[in-house]
Amino acid sequence: MDYPKLRPIEMFPIQAEGETRIYIRDPLNYTKSQIMVSYPVYFILSHFDGHHSLLDIQEAFARQFSQVLASDKVREIVAQLDQHYFLDSERFAQLQQDTLDTFRRSPVREMAHADTCYSSQAEEFTQQALAFFSGAEGPGLPSADGQALPPVRGIIAPHIDLRVGGPCYAWAYKELAERCDADLFILLGTSHYGMGQLFVATEKDYNTPLGPVKTDQEFIRALQQNYSGDLFADELLHRTEHSLEFQTLFLQYILAGKQDFTVVPILVSSFHHLVANQTPPAQDPRVAAFLSALKETIARSGRKVCFVAGVDFAHVGQKFGDQGQLTEEFLDWVKTEDHRLIQALEKVDHADFFAQIAKDGDRRRICGFSPMYTFLHLVDATQGKLLKYDRSVESTTQSSVSFASLAFY
Repeated sequence: MDYPKLRPIEMFPIQAEGETRIYIRDPLNYTKSQIMVSYPVYFILSHFDGHHSLLDIQEAFARQFSQVLASDKVREIVAQLDQHYFLDSERFAQLQQDTLDTFRRSPVREMAHADTCYSSQAEEFTQQALAFFSGAEGPGLPSADGQALPPVRGIIAPHIDLRVGGPCYAWAYKELAERCDADLFILLGTSHYGMGQLFVATEKDYNTPLGPVKTDQEFIRALQQNYSGDLFADELLHRTEHSLEFQTLFLQYILAGKQDFTVVPILVSSFHHLVANQTPPAQDPRVAAFLSALKETIARSGRKVCFVAGVDFAHVGQKFGDQGQLTEEFLDWVKTEDHRLIQALEKVDHADFFAQIAKDGDRRRICGFSPMYTFLHLVDATQGKLLKYDRSVESTTQSSVSFASLAFY
């Protein structure tokens, strides 16, 4: 520990008791620990990169604060961080291996966010879901009125916390419940913490409060045979990623007992490096190979397919790296730019969609960029329709996330 190194964790400012503190948590949920530290401690942690020795850190602290930092204090901070599994250490490596072994042994991807974002109990969850549809912000319950209309070929739904965006999900899933006859749902979700592979699959069924959603193992194995990359190299990402978990909840709620279906869960990692050099992702050999493989697998399967993208839109404010306070003028700009992106989605125009994001280097941090771009290349639709647009604003972090539901025909 003479050269301490943080592993990938989340740190962002938050207002607590009248002062700014730094909130630390593990996005991959290896540990449930969540701590808050002062700015001086955060300054110390910013040097935990594996290249600064304890002495280097003491010297940097003295230069910044004109105070002596005792070596025992630094070692105490190192020990505390390691105790919480926030350091890249032997202790964390053992936890990571144990977690991976447990995940691989299980045939089911267990609910990761139950009893925080939604209830794990069937009756309670059913009531929560019902409220999303029938509440003041919801679209109402699904009916049989839409069955004579052109079928839904795909939907875009949020992946924000259900306690924040539950009614917005309901708009997309009401449309799907009324106008979709698919028996295979290909789920494309944001991989918030992608490791290296752009596309990540799992053969595990997704558990829900209403029973497991069956994953189509035969289809996924065929897809892997057609694809040159390794779809399972980063499979552990599925363990805690919420972007697909929340979609399976709604699919099970609206379809269970009404029609047989299976899913293909695919996490899509960041394409941001392609924004930086203004390269449309479809020109990247890895993206092109996946699109081709999935199209070929669908064609050979003979299945009725519907695509579901679990995505959010803009992520702005201090929590995401912006400086200063949120203003109404800035939030209005975000909304205007979001709607320009939505217009490209409604046209099913992947080129315009990419252009809208690339024009300012993804200034709004569209975390659903990768799965939405992939969706536009795959969905068998000629037009999309915005059903609901909304945003969440956190005053404590001066941050905002926007999200929307769309249907494609």
